Amino acid sequence: MAGASPQDARNGGEASDLSLVARVRARDEGAMGALYDRYSSLVYAVALRVLGDTGAAEDVLQEIFLQLWKKPAAFDSARGSMGAWLSVIARNRAIDALRKRKPETDVEDVVLSVETNFAENADRGRALVKIREALSTMAAAQRTALEMAFFEGLTHSEIAQKTGEPLGTIKTRIRAALLSLRSAVGVG
Repeated sequence: MAGASPQDARNGGEASDLSLVARVRARDEGAMGALYDRYSSLVYAVALRVLGDTGAAEDVLQEIFLQLWKKPAAFDSARGSMGAWLSVIARNRAIDALRKRKPETDVEDVVLSVETNFAENADRGRALVKIREALSTMAAAQRTALEMAFFEGLTHSEIAQKTGEPLGTIKTRIRAALLSLRSAVGVG
């Protein structure tokens, strides 16, 4: 292999990343091609995974190897391997590309489909009035248990613990409150 170092010859003729970078610094296009062949699939895979778009991943791939050609001294072997360094750069560039993307649709172009069913809305309004009336006439203990269950999201056991009432009492109060509401609305 022309231009290969004695260490490269010991490694079976394959140039090390360090010697390839040194040759890229000397503007050796063959060395750049060898690095590209070795790492382009890795860089592309990282970019594609972040971006989910083949065209954008190809752009990131091209930018990274162009950067390596222009500034090969940016690679510092003391900080890690060439593959790891290129992977980190690919990930960061891909994230930057994601941030620069414009939303797929402009907010002003979004059309919301809203169907207004006035009869349904009126029925719902009447039901709410009946529910409010039923709640106002309900025993305070029933209303409190029901509100704790449905508006605070507490379980029957939690309500019993919080109020100091027996669990069976809480269950009975909630059931009675629900039956009262059901009859007020006229369901079942």
